[in-house]
Amino acid sequence: MAIAGDDSNHGVDDARIARIAAAITVFPGFPKPGISFQDVTGIFHKPEVFRDAIGLFVERGFFFAPTIALEVGAKFVPLRKPRKLPGEVISEEYSLEYGTDKIEMQIGAVEPNDRAIVVDDLIATGGTLCAAVNLLERAGAEVVECACVVELQELKGREKLGKIPVFVLVETN
Repeated sequence: MAIAGDDSNHGVDDARIARIAAAITVFPGFPKPGISFQDVTGIFHKPEVFRDAIGLFVERGFFFAPTIALEVGAKFVPLRKPRKLPGEVISEEYSLEYGTDKIEMQIGAVEPNDRAIVVDDLIATGGTLCAAVNLLERAGAEVVECACVVELQELKGREKLGKIPVFVLVETN
């Protein structure tokens, strides 16, 4: 499957983007002072907004959830925090704006020459996305794009991804 994209919302239905943006709640001082947490779970509380988000990702070839991956005939490979996946895993440590963390992927979930898209709820410093890209590339996959619901532009996370295209629904300063 060839997937192409760009890093803008040009041509995207502004009404859907506005509904998605309105469903995101900001929690200042979480998880620590100086951080403003962008909580996207409000999208899931409103079925029509969730449908907007999924529709936009599907229209552009992205998989916002395992259900959509199934719907379009693609495999879904979860990347999770340590000790959440059974079996043998590989891991990647990364930096956050408020510390460090690690993600893991099951060995064998991705095969050499698989084409992959990394989907996350938010891009801040780019640490999580970079770790995901590194895990997938270590397994032999080619990461063709990253997609996020929200981008915190002031943290310049997309710059860490080099030439990998990034698609974002809602950009914040």
